[in-house]
Parts: sequence; C-alpha cells; structure tokens
Amino acid sequence: MGTDTVNATGTRVRSHDSKAAEGIHPATWRALTGAAADVAGSWPAASHGTSSTGDVRTTVTVLADAVRRVATGGAADIAGLPPFVPTRRILERMRCAFLDHVAAIDGTVNPGEVVAVLRAMEQVLDALDDDAAHRFASRLTGQDAQQLVVEMAHDMRSPLGSILILAERLRAGAGGELSPIQQRQLGLVYSAAFGLSTLAGDVIELARGGTTLVDTEPMPFSVSDVLQSIMDILRPMAEEKRLVMKATGPSADVRIGHPSALNRVLLNLATNAIKFTNTGSVIVNTRELDRSRLEFSVQDTGRGIPEHVMGSLFEAFRQRQTPGDYAFSSAGLGLSICQKLIGAMGGELQVATELEKGTRFYFTLDLPQPDTI
Repeated sequence: MGTDTVNATGTRVRSHDSKAAEGIHPATWRALTGAAADVAGSWPAASHGTSSTGDVRTTVTVLADAVRRVATGGAADIAGLPPFVPTRRILERMRCAFLDHVAAIDGTVNPGEVVAVLRAMEQVLDALDDDAAHRFASRLTGQDAQQLVVEMAHDMRSPLGSILILAERLRAGAGGELSPIQQRQLGLVYSAAFGLSTLAGDVIELARGGTTLVDTEPMPFSVSDVLQSIMDILRPMAEEKRLVMKATGPSADVRIGHPSALNRVLLNLATNAIKFTNTGSVIVNTRELDRSRLEFSVQDTGRGIPEHVMGSLFEAFRQRQTPGDYAFSSAGLGLSICQKLIGAMGGELQVATELEKGTRFYFTLDLPQPDTI
C-alpha cells in the first residue's frame, strides 16, 4: 500500500501513484511535502510583491514536483511557475524547512536520499538561473530590486524631460503659430509626459524615504503662482474630459514655506481627481484659517472611494483587490508620497468621500506671511 501525503496545495495523494516519487522513501517524501506545505502556508505573499497567495502555493507545488523529478533521475520542469514571484527565496526556505522535517524524523530517513534531494534543489536553482524570465523576476524581488526600479525611473526621466521641453517650446510658438486644436493636443502631450515624469520622481522619492523637501529651507513664494502652474499643466486633461477646473488662492498671496513640495502635492491630488471624475468639476481651493495657517483642498465630483480601499489608501505598492479599484497609480505611489511630503511640511493629509458624489482631500499648513517673520 502507498502512503498518504498532502502536497503544497493541500491535495492528498499516495506515494505509489506519483512517478516523481519512485525511488524515494516515504519518510523522505513526507519531509519534502511537509516542507512545501509549511512554506505555502506561511509565506507572507503581500509583503513580497507577489500577485496572490495562490501564486505562492502554485510556485511551491511546481518547485516540489521539480525537486522530486530531479531526485529520481528526471529533469526539472518549471514551466508552470507564475511570473513575478520570489521563486529562489521560496525554494531556499523550502530547503531549510525540509532539513527541519528530516531532523524531526527518528532514524527512518536515508542520508543518501537527503543529499539527493538537496542536490536536486541546487539543480532546480540552476534551472531558474537559466530561465531569463525568472532571472528577471528574481532581480525584481531580490535584494537589489530597489536599485533596479530606481535605475529604471532615472532612465525614464531623461527622455520625458526632452518631451516636456520640446512640447513647451512648441506651445510657446517656437515652430510657428498653432491652431487651437494643435495647442490642445500639445497640452495633452505635455500633461501626459509630465504625469509619467512625476511617477518616475515618486519612485525615486519613495526609495529615499519619501520626505525629501527640494526647498530645504522655507522661502517666500506666491501661492497663486503655484496654483497657476498646476492649472496650466492639468487644464488640457480636464478640458478633454469636459470637466470644470478651478483654483482659488488666499487674499494674502505671498507666504513663507516650501513651494516645490506644495506644488507636487497639489498637482498629484488634482491629477488623481481628474482621473476619477467623469462629469462635473475639480476644484483646488485655499482657505485662510488665521493669519498664518492655510487649508488646501482638492474637491472632485467623481465616483468616491470605496470603504474597503480606505484602510490602505496611503500605502505604497498596495495591490488592487479588483480591477479598476481606486488607486493613484497601479502601484499606489502618489498618495503615499503626498502624505509623506505634507508630513515633512508639518501637516497631515485627510480625506472625506462619499460614493457617487465625490472626494475631498485636504490638509493644513502653517505658512506665515513675510512681515510676520
């Protein structure tokens, strides 16, 4: 009779029914399947950027089968591995768990079989290294993943910067007079390129901690100039969706603060508002609470934010639970950066939302007028 065991996905199988198990003592196989089940049940998928716990279970099952095949004289078959899962680290944890299971078995495991299984794991690792897709995925999930992403973000910014400069020069008339439709099309090109450049900047900023203020020291600046620059960039996007977009500044315009960080935050929030608003308006507003404090808000008439999203709204690299879920970007970077920058300026990003009626992001900053310094 065969021995009942459970594979990594929880399926009960019998050792004599599996060709991959031929030649392996039942105790050794139990140690291997037990190790696979341990890893499948304990691997923190969300914290390692994997698609789902299901992908982890699939990965563990494919790896365990590949190890068994190699240990019994076959070839490693890793074709069923899902992409973008930290496969090497999962296999390394399986190796440690396998040794723990072997140590817990009292004298029934053949040392030669244990060595054969460990050698099989090394061969499966070699097979992973030979596979270009998993080699790339390994770097995305390995220790140098952050450096790779930052390098890619830097590579994106250079050509995007050229597009921005060229589009701005053409809009200013460097190539001759433009028709209204050409002006609008160039505005859309500029807005799209600026959005991509901002996303690349968010990645780099997050790698640095997300709290870097370009203006290291507070300086005098015009709030209306900040608002106008945001309107110039985003108005073509709003017009393309037939949205009303407005911005209102304070009566005391010149303030002391960090204009670059404020610009970045309001631009991110307003871009997000346009993205999730199909009809109505997007309003960027400032309200004077007293002589120094200003409340900034971005109000839209969009679809609102679902309750199940609110708990992770400001998390970077959060996963969408369903396609189309609310997220500043597919990685969720923008809101995380906004929260960090506002915190660095001494404020706190807050949100009020109602489904199908709209969302309001707001924060308060202490921005003294120059004559009060």
